[in-house]
Amino acid sequence: MCEGLERHQSWIYLAFILAGVGVGLVRPDLTAALDRLLWPLLGILLYVTFTQVPLTHVREGMRDWRFLSALLVGNFVVIPLLLAVLVAWLPLAPAIMVGVLLVLLVPCTDWFISFAHLGKGDAGRAIAAAPLLLFAQLVTLPLYLWFFLGQEWLEAALSTHLLVAFVGLILTPLFLAWLTERVAENQPRVQSLVRGMGALPVPLLAVVVFVIAASQVNSVAGLLDVLWQVLLIFVGYLVVAAFLGKIMGRLFRLDAPSARTLTFSFGTRNSFVVLPIALALPEVWQAAVVVIVFQSLVELFGMAAYLSWVPRWLIPASDEPISRTPR
Repeated sequence: MCEGLERHQSWIYLAFILAGVGVGLVRPDLTAALDRLLWPLLGILLYVTFTQVPLTHVREGMRDWRFLSALLVGNFVVIPLLLAVLVAWLPLAPAIMVGVLLVLLVPCTDWFISFAHLGKGDAGRAIAAAPLLLFAQLVTLPLYLWFFLGQEWLEAALSTHLLVAFVGLILTPLFLAWLTERVAENQPRVQSLVRGMGALPVPLLAVVVFVIAASQVNSVAGLLDVLWQVLLIFVGYLVVAAFLGKIMGRLFRLDAPSARTLTFSFGTRNSFVVLPIALALPEVWQAAVVVIVFQSLVELFGMAAYLSWVPRWLIPASDEPISRTPR
């Protein structure tokens, strides 16, 4: 069931987004009630998602230094440098730029594992690396936003409302997920519960994007021209990320499954983890929410293309370095 949901999640999210748009247009009086559901839904979604990341096994993910070096350098050095060029080159509106930066600066820690598995990557390495990716992005994101957007924006963003959202919707679910995993290590029933929760992220995220689409449909109407611009950015990013994975795989002499995993990590971004941050911003920045949700949809269709393109053409089994990474 989980794998079926993951394979078809792009269409599931698209259907729920279209349904949300319909509800927002036909029954705008319901959007206020739906808005009240959004924060609890996000909290539950993030908690369930974090329980699927092996937070209690960070040390195990540090054994393959070559793969981890490629993963961290690519995600937290090369990609931000590429985005710095993008920021200097494209004259986007500030709110749109915030959305683009928020979503592209943070690597995914959940569904990239599924896509790496489905795309003939090394799911074991992906699982082991996920906690490191999560902790690294929580540390680096504020620094990158300060670098890209300046001190004034950072001071405005670090409001009490935003800090409450960050603690309540990111750090609290993260701590509860870690606590759940610790308990599950010695409790078979809790282990079964955690495994069962693996089927929940896709339907929960579908409900979240439905609520956002219903509440933001009027904003989207005024952003259609901008969405065409960011569509080109996000599609271009997926192409660049794929070739970056191939290049970094060769530079760090990774075997084909590890290089594919690297590629799926570069291509997938942590859209719904930064979503609470965007939602907590002042109203003038709310276009960032639409950009982030839009990116996640573009990314999912991009991953559907990756599943065929990456293992067959970009990084086939024959595309191996002479000296392989020890397994």
